[in-house]
Amino acid sequence: MPSDRARRSQAKEAPMPPPPPGFADEIDDFLVTLELERGLSRHTTQAYEADLIQAAHFLHGRGAANWAAVTHGHLSAWLHWLADEKFTESSQARKLSAMRMLFRRHLVPKGVRGDDPTGLLSGPKLRRKLPQTLTTVEMDKLLAAPTGQDAYAVRDRAMLELFYSSGLRISELCGLTLQQVDLEHGFVRVFGKGAKERVVPLGGKARDAVQAYLASGRPRLVKPRTGSELFISERGRAISRKTLWLIVKTHAKRAGISKHVKPHLLRHSFATHLLGGGADLRAIQEMLGHASIGTTQIYTAVESSRLLDQHAKHHPRNKLNG
Repeated sequence: MPSDRARRSQAKEAPMPPPPPGFADEIDDFLVTLELERGLSRHTTQAYEADLIQAAHFLHGRGAANWAAVTHGHLSAWLHWLADEKFTESSQARKLSAMRMLFRRHLVPKGVRGDDPTGLLSGPKLRRKLPQTLTTVEMDKLLAAPTGQDAYAVRDRAMLELFYSSGLRISELCGLTLQQVDLEHGFVRVFGKGAKERVVPLGGKARDAVQAYLASGRPRLVKPRTGSELFISERGRAISRKTLWLIVKTHAKRAGISKHVKPHLLRHSFATHLLGGGADLRAIQEMLGHASIGTTQIYTAVESSRLLDQHAKHHPRNKLNG
């Protein structure tokens, strides 16, 4: 069976087929509601769209003419099919979540359905993976990697320092504007998921790096059509997610870090290092913009895992057989 990665590759090459006629209108209405009323990004709604169209084709093939005709048995068969097709547990859980949202937040409230057939469905039990992080030593090496005084080095230093100092999401960093950064008072005003606003502190070294970028880096990258974006590319446009990935990867390699360093590792490292330094979990939750404290609690497991590893490596009673 093809892997999820292979499926994604194939999906990029082939256009997404339209949903069966009896399913199309409700999928479209649901996605518009998500995008407009809940403020979800287009990237997120596209993922839901792909999941629901795939499910609709399966359900239609099993005899359901539309969403009103879908039964609990149809959906159980769909879940078994996902497992048989070797979709990962996280993919199965995401697809089931999309289906539940469609029924509970759209089809039932709209009156298309009088019941919710997803209520008794049981998805795969996910084993939550601990997020990988950089050590403080590795983080220092990464932050020191952009050397020189050319516009790109000055920009990259500012981006990495701000990224690690404030624990932003990739999209939040790429979308920052000049107006969102207050260097005088040392904070960044961020608009996160669902357009929710939060204020995040900006550390001293990050403030210095951003100030240097604004003074001598950004002016050399500005073009006639440049707007108020904080971090800009050689074309004078907002830095893209793809470019940010490449920048982080390049500097991690230059720093001699053997781990597969992705931009999100800086956010994970931000949270883990704060917790290790004694920061309150609720404060970390607020800075990260997590809606639930449960999401933030994963970093307590990361810290516990780190301590166990250090104990195993360095405690003399663990070396008796060495």
